[in-house]
Amino acid sequence: MAEQFCFRRNSRLTTASEFNAVFKSNQKIADSLITLLISKKNPKQPRLGFAIAKKQIKKAVERNRLKRIFRESFRLHQTQLPDKDFVIMVRHKIQFKSNQQIFNLMKKNWQAVILKCEKF
Repeated sequence: MAEQFCFRRNSRLTTASEFNAVFKSNQKIADSLITLLISKKNPKQPRLGFAIAKKQIKKAVERNRLKRIFRESFRLHQTQLPDKDFVIMVRHKIQFKSNQQIFNLMKKNWQAVILKCEKF
């Protein structure tokens, strides 16, 4: 049971070509702070990558905090998500939100992903 909630290497996007494939895809879900890009191809399981620019979030501490929250959110929702690749991008105002607010935003985004992918 606990095995399915791990965030292992095969649950991550690791190469530039994997990221480029998601960027070329034109499926996305966005709100005022987070943009979630979705690939069209179907890997064996959902995979996650981050594109958090230093231009948007200046401090490494903040970028790392966001990545920790996003990873945890993905880890908890990955059993419900479709087998696609996801890349998370953020806007600079997200750094002023609390951890719980960001986690709740991600929960809404994952639910939107599930609904959107059920239609296809």
